[in-house]
Amino acid sequence: SPSHSSHLAIMVSHKEFAGAGKKPGLQVWRIENLDLKPVPQALHGSFFTGDAYLLLFTTSAPSYNVHMWLGDSCSQDESGAAAIFSTQLDDFLGGGPVQYRELQNSESNTFLGYFKSGIKYQRGGVASGFQHVVTNDMSVKRLLHLKGRRAIRATEVDMSWNSFNKGDCFIVDLGQHIYQWCGSECNRFERLKASELGIDIRDNERNGRAKLHMVEEGEEPAEIIEVMPAEQTRPNSESRISDASGSMKVSAVAPSSPFKQAMLSPEECYILDNGVDKNIFVWKGPKANKAERRAAMSAGQQFIKDKGYSNKTQIQVLPAGAETTLFKQFFFNWMDKDETTGPTKAYTIGRIAKVDQVPFDASSLHSNKAMAAQHGMVDDGKGKVQIWRVEGEKVPVDPSAYGHFYGGDCYLILYSYRLGGREQHIIYTWQGLKCTQDELAASAFLTVKLDDSMGGSPVQVRVTQGQEPPHLMSLFQGKPMIIHSGGTSRKGGQSHSGSTRLFNIRQSSSSATRAVEVSCLLNTNDVFVLKSPNALYVWRGVGASDEEMEAAKYVVDFLGGSAKHVSEGSEPGDFWAALGGKKDYQTSKSLQNMVNAPRLFGCSNKTGRLTVEEVPGDFTQSDLATDDVMLLDTWDQIFLWVGNEANAEEKTGAPKIAKDYVESDPSGRRGLPITTIKQGAEPPTFTGWFQAWESKMWEMDPLDRIRARFQR
Repeated sequence: SPSHSSHLAIMVSHKEFAGAGKKPGLQVWRIENLDLKPVPQALHGSFFTGDAYLLLFTTSAPSYNVHMWLGDSCSQDESGAAAIFSTQLDDFLGGGPVQYRELQNSESNTFLGYFKSGIKYQRGGVASGFQHVVTNDMSVKRLLHLKGRRAIRATEVDMSWNSFNKGDCFIVDLGQHIYQWCGSECNRFERLKASELGIDIRDNERNGRAKLHMVEEGEEPAEIIEVMPAEQTRPNSESRISDASGSMKVSAVAPSSPFKQAMLSPEECYILDNGVDKNIFVWKGPKANKAERRAAMSAGQQFIKDKGYSNKTQIQVLPAGAETTLFKQFFFNWMDKDETTGPTKAYTIGRIAKVDQVPFDASSLHSNKAMAAQHGMVDDGKGKVQIWRVEGEKVPVDPSAYGHFYGGDCYLILYSYRLGGREQHIIYTWQGLKCTQDELAASAFLTVKLDDSMGGSPVQVRVTQGQEPPHLMSLFQGKPMIIHSGGTSRKGGQSHSGSTRLFNIRQSSSSATRAVEVSCLLNTNDVFVLKSPNALYVWRGVGASDEEMEAAKYVVDFLGGSAKHVSEGSEPGDFWAALGGKKDYQTSKSLQNMVNAPRLFGCSNKTGRLTVEEVPGDFTQSDLATDDVMLLDTWDQIFLWVGNEANAEEKTGAPKIAKDYVESDPSGRRGLPITTIKQGAEPPTFTGWFQAWESKMWEMDPLDRIRARFQR
């Protein structure tokens, strides 16, 4: 009826939509009294199970994902309101977003990718007076049960010994003190992931003002025993094996797939039924009538009911032109609008439209938010810089040495700049890979102290050697940031001039450069400076830039002497001799412009059967579980990475899974090469897919490394 549609039209301009999708990133709202209320950023990833939420993820393209999330015990009214707001937000953004319906414990990988350290389910909801408030709330008392290996879910359970079991990790959160409790049969990778979540609660929900402790089963401190009901005994002895993995089935999906793209008429909306795998897709034809397009989500929900599918079935609503990889996989040789030949190039999972790289232009930083977000730049790096080295206290670094960072040190870098008439601050805490536990602990403590002395307003950024963000690289007035693998900037703490050293110079997307001391591997996309006891070389790879060559001059000046220039492909014999011999290195062109996003999966039988699960979000080296076999799909080849602690079943089962995975892909990739590699012996063709690969990462036990971050 006309009155109904005009009512909708009035509602569409909800005041919360005014800021929706204006800048890249995630926005979260909760349904409160059938209205939308924003959730503070520090609490993103925390969901009350009695509530419904609306989430919007905006890429810098921009393209949009709209997610409606429903808790297990949210009311019919709340889920209805979430559906209406989801449709209105879709309308408000011109019908371009991909819409997802997410249910507690059955969320899509796209959704899980927003919360790399895990999702927290809290009891209660708006109806029972539970608010989303960021406080340094020290009166908290809750027990969280952690599940999952790639996607971590922490669910609030009764504060009682009956809630515990030997096979899982739990977090006993008492506000000022957060205890990570590990069952005796809990495996190492799960402990690692539990630690990340504990750190996340401390740093975000408590603003870094709580203490983290690791507790083993049977060694509980008095503080934990006191909050448990007195009459109970310790955790029961049975070990529960549960399968909380949303496992990827590697069978062909339906006898009628692959479909032909020509079957989709632009005047219609279609449902692609993949109910066996608990997901369906609703495709909106660009010329279908408005009412039909608007009803896409409800049509999907009705379809699930009619088919008798589980109410946990995921629904994706896709406008034409914004089809996700998952959807395109059901079609034979899907072609995107601007392609005329060949199989689809699937764009990054969960981020649809091709992201046009916004060329970096420092002068427009303040006005161009998309560029600032894409390049991680708050400004052009020309503000005020102060640097201290951590030695129990903070000791000022001589400004003439600014830009040099040594792996045996920790540094505090205070950056001050003006924005909108106000002075703003960022504290970068840079932690070298060879610094001591005491220095790590002191650096965290001194960061909080410096933050407090400035009224708690600075942004704190913790940086591990080799993972420097572009903005930090740009603070040194046109000079590269130079990172020495070891040593210290204290008097006499540098490497001896007699030794052979190799620096890799690479430009970030914001054109700041970084020179990192590396072991003897070259890369065709970069410039390298090689210093041996009796020679100095600058090596230019085919894909290197002039700016990288310019930055090499600073490294040459620092090392002293005059350098010989060498081009890739015409190296003299004494260059290879100085490098310690000629070895294979990364020769494929830059990964920056990849159209096929690489995908990483874990193959694990920790739940009692062999399952495969995709790593959500942007993966890093620390997603490689050392007790599993991982599958990396780079489109034109497949790698199987075998962790040192993977068991026999995983090692024998994974190659078969890799073969099935390739052969059941409707886009026709049969017979792709499958390369098996061992942890610790990764070739550059594999490590090149990981940003800032650290070859020494596993020399220190990953658990000890993350435990060092418990100290603050």
